[in-house]
Amino acid sequence: MANQGAKKRKEENARHMEKLRRLIIACNVIYIVVRMLIYHSSFTWKHWMGLVLTSVAYALPYQQLASMAKPSYAEDGDLLDGGFDMSTGGICGYLHDIIYITSFVQIMSILSGKFWYTYLVIPAFGAYQSFGFIRGFLPQGSEGDTEDEKTRKKREKMERKASRGKFVKTRTR
Repeated sequence: MANQGAKKRKEENARHMEKLRRLIIACNVIYIVVRMLIYHSSFTWKHWMGLVLTSVAYALPYQQLASMAKPSYAEDGDLLDGGFDMSTGGICGYLHDIIYITSFVQIMSILSGKFWYTYLVIPAFGAYQSFGFIRGFLPQGSEGDTEDEKTRKKREKMERKASRGKFVKTRTR
């Protein structure tokens, strides 16, 4: 019964990584079969570069996720940790998004090369997140100008209340 949660997470991570592996292989096979074999007359060096780009865009996030999902064992072989929980957000979610966007772009680029512009979503989202992070370090403007009368009175009342000392009643014998 010990480490039941770690064993369960290890199995979930193995299933999850298998699903991602199947998605990547399926998208690559579809792209190669349809684009290279069926539409071979229009296959150019740009399509080779697209295949290389998508392969790299699959490999890097997949390797990172695989290292996060890897369980850790003690020296005697006991399972210590089942790996990172793949259902959480944060960097894990971003890596999943990159894989899903790449699969969408790869499949849809069979129909039109304009779907490659969808890749601009990734750096745009990164810039958006970075701006929110950087904005936290920037000095804020004077907030007193935007404060209305009601908010000002409430703030002043709270300041007066905080400046008064608190009285503690004690019982004497």
